[in-house]
Amino acid sequence: VVGAGGVESITQCSQKLPQMMAAAADGLGSIAIDATQLNMSVTDPTAWATAMNNLGMVPVGLPGQQLVSDSICVPGFDPGLNMMTGITPINPMIPGLGLVPPPPPTEVAVVKEIIHCKSCTLFPQNPNLPPPSTRERPPGCKTVFVGGLPENATEEIIQEVFEQCGDITAIRKSKKNFCHIRFAEEFMVDKAIYLSGYRMRLGSSTDKKDSGRLHVDFAQARDDFYEWECKQRMRAREERHRRKLEEDRLRPPSPPPIMHYSEHEAALLAEKLKDDSKFSEAITVLLSWIERGEVNRRSANHFYSMVQSANSHVRRLMNEKATHEQEMEEAKENFKNALTGILTQFEQIVAVFNASTRQKAWDHFSKAQRKNIDIWRKHSEELRNAQSEQLMGIRREEEMEMSDDETCDSPTKKMRVDESALAAQAYALKEENDSLRWQLDAYRNEVELLKQEKEQLFRTEENLTKDQQVQFLQQTMQGMQQQLLTIQEELNNKKSELEQAKEEQSHTQALLKVLQEQLKGTKELVETNGHGHEDTNEINVLTVALVNQDRENNTEKRSQGLKSEKEALLIGIISTFLHVHPFGANIEYLWSYMQQLDSKISANEIEMLLMRLPRMFKQEFTGVGATLEKRWKLCAFEGIKTT
Repeated sequence: VVGAGGVESITQCSQKLPQMMAAAADGLGSIAIDATQLNMSVTDPTAWATAMNNLGMVPVGLPGQQLVSDSICVPGFDPGLNMMTGITPINPMIPGLGLVPPPPPTEVAVVKEIIHCKSCTLFPQNPNLPPPSTRERPPGCKTVFVGGLPENATEEIIQEVFEQCGDITAIRKSKKNFCHIRFAEEFMVDKAIYLSGYRMRLGSSTDKKDSGRLHVDFAQARDDFYEWECKQRMRAREERHRRKLEEDRLRPPSPPPIMHYSEHEAALLAEKLKDDSKFSEAITVLLSWIERGEVNRRSANHFYSMVQSANSHVRRLMNEKATHEQEMEEAKENFKNALTGILTQFEQIVAVFNASTRQKAWDHFSKAQRKNIDIWRKHSEELRNAQSEQLMGIRREEEMEMSDDETCDSPTKKMRVDESALAAQAYALKEENDSLRWQLDAYRNEVELLKQEKEQLFRTEENLTKDQQVQFLQQTMQGMQQQLLTIQEELNNKKSELEQAKEEQSHTQALLKVLQEQLKGTKELVETNGHGHEDTNEINVLTVALVNQDRENNTEKRSQGLKSEKEALLIGIISTFLHVHPFGANIEYLWSYMQQLDSKISANEIEMLLMRLPRMFKQEFTGVGATLEKRWKLCAFEGIKTT
């Protein structure tokens, strides 16, 4: 800590230093003093040590080296003074100069320097010694204990030394060379702890009463702890207030207060119920009035009219729902069209990669370019396949929705429509009757309406459960019917094969009998006549002709069981369709595609044709339980690979 007087004393000392060094440097070889730097080589270390001991200080640093760089010294101060007197340059980081930075980190070793004041001087301790110990810092500490003061130190000298650390609120000095100093802020205590370990010397005397080693430590004071507790309470109050504001901000707004029932309020509410913009607010008020029990014989007519006006909004809500559904369908269609456009662009990109991998262009690329092209091609093919799968999934969902719509057109739906029409007519008649006898039958009409609502709710729940059961049973029946049809077709095929085999057996037996009779006749003719050779040749010709005729008949029968021209066309189209769909397709999907080409074809004909060619087409089951599905796949190329 250096004041104005301290700077003047430094300048005076810098002018007298050459004279002082001439008397003290017996062992010094040479002295070079410059305005900006002073270098001195020490030839006799013992002389340097004796000079420093005469001054009552321990030499710091190595001989011939500048202890502190020029960058941290006071401007205009001669840095060579530290080599002559052992006094290191003034540290501008001391709080008295107004250049105090935040406290340095603990990892970096702090180099303490000599501090000059008006009435005393502070010398740092040997840096090789361990730093002075301190106690644990109490919360909110603003008071420090200062021990090791000189006996002749006064409160003015203590205030002069420690007021450079910050504003002092109180100093309590004891007779036993220690005192307590209370600062205005907590960070000032850290600056005061920095002075711990310094040796304090009053003036230039060497008397023991005028020197002492300072020990600065944290002190525990009740005032500091009380102020810290007050601050903690204030922070807790602020935190609670902040949390409350946050909770109030995030809390949903409370519903508006509902007014009490009166005829005037009921008339206003009836007007609000007719307005579409105020309907949601008005219906809550109506519900709360009904739940409170405001309905009685006097107010029944008002409540009935309000309920009637609430019912008139049902058609509006259904129209809004229909418009939203239409918007959703349009959005789905736009998404599907955009997806198809993206898929076509992917196809074009894949075509470009495939064209570049052909030999005409492939030979002109380098190895690195070929590798990149191959990687890009694989990546684009994967993306193309993913997009196509997504598009096919959307189409399947549309087909399933179409099939569900077809199945839903059942007599139950017609019955519901008829019931709704009858209910509308009955409702209109009730309105006419109520207008004629309004005052007498108001209570009865309310009871009937409540009963009807309960019955309708019960009926709708029963109809929903029945519809779900019927749909589930229909799905299971369809699966069983398809399985029965396949089993029947297999039985019919096996029966036809057995009949053909029986016919062939009977035919061969008849041929054998004829041949045996002919052989017997030929033997008799050979024995009776001498023209045996010619007859035998004729008989052989006849037998060969019969056998050839039988073979031709068998081949004709077999060819009748094969395909016609139309069946060949169907097989070609189905095989190309299934080749494009490697994961297979169900019979309904095939039939919907084939119906675009031939509207007269049925799904059973396609399935029979596929079952007749087991080497070309095979059937697989996918899914579990209710999601079980039969799919046909093309297996002709698998047979070629195996052969």
